[in-house]
Amino acid sequence: MPKSNGGDIDHLLIGPGGVFTINTKHHSGASVWVGDEMAKVNGGPPLPYAASSKAEAAYVQGVLERHCTFAVPVEPALVFVGVASLHRAVTQYAVRIYQEREVSSLGPLSGKLTAHQAEEVYAIARHRRVWLRP
Repeated sequence: MPKSNGGDIDHLLIGPGGVFTINTKHHSGASVWVGDEMAKVNGGPPLPYAASSKAEAAYVQGVLERHCTFAVPVEPALVFVGVASLHRAVTQYAVRIYQEREVSSLGPLSGKLTAHQAEEVYAIARHRRVWLRP
């Protein structure tokens, strides 16, 4: 979905476990290392993937809380597709880091939103105009 400040959000996962922004990165066959703010693909230059994921989550939280009557917990998730290996820095706790086959572990999470709240967030999130307002 496009953002009013430019860029887009790849995917949102909304459920009892809260809201997760899913930032997907395709690096077929690559070796990826993710630190607190950046990532390296095949040992190359640092890429701001983790920092971007955190910024997306903050943006989404701001948009949703502008329209909800309750606090909306939003967590960033960075998902690598097609990579050969994925390594996380020991200090990396701010962003959930997954390979595509691990994303399903977010589904059974609970305790952050009631079923009614999750439905309300979903109803708001599906309207395009919500995301385009500056």
